[in-house]
Amino acid sequence: MKTIYRRPVGIAQFLLAVMLLGSCDLIEYHPYDLESKNQPSNLNQTNIKLIEKINNDSDTVRFVFMGDTQRFYDETTDFVNAVNKRNDIDFVIHGGDITDFGMSKEYVWIHDIMKKLRVPYVALIGNHDVVGHGKDVYQKIYGDFNFSFQFRKTRFICLNTNALEFDYSIPVPDFDFMMSFLNDSSDIERTIVVMHSPPYDDQFNNNSALMFNYLVEQYKGLAFCIHAHRHSLSENDYFKNGITYYGCDDIAGRSYLLFTLIGNSYTYQVVKF
Repeated sequence: MKTIYRRPVGIAQFLLAVMLLGSCDLIEYHPYDLESKNQPSNLNQTNIKLIEKINNDSDTVRFVFMGDTQRFYDETTDFVNAVNKRNDIDFVIHGGDITDFGMSKEYVWIHDIMKKLRVPYVALIGNHDVVGHGKDVYQKIYGDFNFSFQFRKTRFICLNTNALEFDYSIPVPDFDFMMSFLNDSSDIERTIVVMHSPPYDDQFNNNSALMFNYLVEQYKGLAFCIHAHRHSLSENDYFKNGITYYGCDDIAGRSYLLFTLIGNSYTYQVVKF
């Protein structure tokens, strides 16, 4: 029998009440606010175009993976400053939970910090980003819940895996999207799968875990998978098949993962800032 998870009635209303009581200045920042002043749009595709324009002569891919910036504005600022001191990074991937309550202001506040990066960044949707009308705000600001891009013969497949927050109202993960890469004819040598919630997490639709794994196993030159959400560093082989899932800490932990791919090999390190 399929277990149906439901959000307890009244949580959104309770959060809204707390915020309104805290300060009258927060009225325009409630979770159902879809618009915010200076709200950007379609950031992922805009930044993917910038990534694709980066010099393609090198055989090295070096990127940063981080996530869970929710409410951690000072730490996110320090992260950007730390990355900007380097000159060896191609781009940054934000693993989701950009916001805490899915508010448009939160999205804009984080982007106002992240846009100061000297390299492009893309961001996945996290479970906190879905709260209220957060998923609609995410679509307006960042774009599709599932997306991919190619860089120096590496395919990055970025997936929405927050089934619980979506109340199983749409397919999460989206198998149609995942299957579109099974016969990838692009000039790629390896694949990296990116998500917010990992398999066997309470957010993940674990009724679909085996099918999810089956599709991931078929990807061309699969290197590894990465995720955020757990708020701790981790390294797991969830399906005992040699596929490693690396998890990053939240940004309050003042660290990020730095991956370097050369040829058929890769290394990663935890970088403190």
